[in-house]
Amino acid sequence: MSADPLGADPLGVDPLRVDPLGPDALDDTSDGEVTDDGPEPEEMFASGPEVEVELRPQRRLRIWQLAPIVALAATGSLMFAFPLAFDFGDSGAVIAMLGLLICSCAAGWGMMAARRVGYTWPGLPQRGSGRRPDWRVVLAYVVVVAAVAVLAVWRVARLR
Repeated sequence: MSADPLGADPLGVDPLRVDPLGPDALDDTSDGEVTDDGPEPEEMFASGPEVEVELRPQRRLRIWQLAPIVALAATGSLMFAFPLAFDFGDSGAVIAMLGLLICSCAAGWGMMAARRVGYTWPGLPQRGSGRRPDWRVVLAYVVVVAAVAVLAVWRVARLR
């Protein structure tokens, strides 16, 4: 048995002499005063100008957000395209309209997911920027969506 009441350390380190705060403890000077932490102001910028770095991760659409949107869009597109391409009789118009509805829902879901991560449509300002959207860009988007909707409904109506 050892004469040491705390027991001998196998590494040979005396437990009473180990700093309990570890390497983060304040440094003592030789006269017992505590020194300031960190570099001096001259030392801080000796390597060049200060550079800002973004610490937050970039906001991106993840695969679990994209997978259901892509699956719904593909299903809706196929349901819309097959009756139009192969003329499935009386039920073709109903299937095509349901496919158009599912595809439109997937597009809306995708736009909302993209908006939540900060993406915007080309030509439109970022959310929270304080800028107003250009009315010509908004009008162009409305005309394109309306034209696609009219052409789709007209083609489905011609199936009957």
